[in-house]
Amino acid sequence: MTHARPRRTRRIRPFVVCVLVAASLLPILWLVNARTPRPSGLGPSDGLLAPCPNSPNCVNSQSDPDRSRVEPMAFAGPQDAVIPRLKAMLTRIPRVTLVQENPGYLHYEFRTALFRFVDDVEFLVDGPAGVIHVRSASRLGYSDFGTNRRRVEAIRAMWQAENPIP
Repeated sequence: MTHARPRRTRRIRPFVVCVLVAASLLPILWLVNARTPRPSGLGPSDGLLAPCPNSPNCVNSQSDPDRSRVEPMAFAGPQDAVIPRLKAMLTRIPRVTLVQENPGYLHYEFRTALFRFVDDVEFLVDGPAGVIHVRSASRLGYSDFGTNRRRVEAIRAMWQAENPIP
């Protein structure tokens, strides 16, 4: 007489296999991410931030109206006060590092909480237009599941709350 195994054991086994596979991939993802170099071509060129690639893991306020377009952040008041206010605001966000600062320009690295993936976020002040252009792009992968867009919208909401335009 043969005894059948309980159904519960059959259901647990695929779950355990998935957990083990995912756990074995984590160090590989971390290693690849840690060795990803800072992209070249960042920074303003003729008053423009670098365009987004064709992948959906980038947003840019200077893009043509397509899937990568976000609105720039508006400001009022003196242009020379914008960068210090923006820097003070961004220092309160966790896992953010200032990489480069030039007059009217900031480049930050944002790291994700779990895998520590790096996204490059740039801000470019356009004084005559009264806006701060922003570009946020993932260094690795094709899709970011909307992370860069949500980040820019959260930064915009913080900026507007702290710097209301009359």
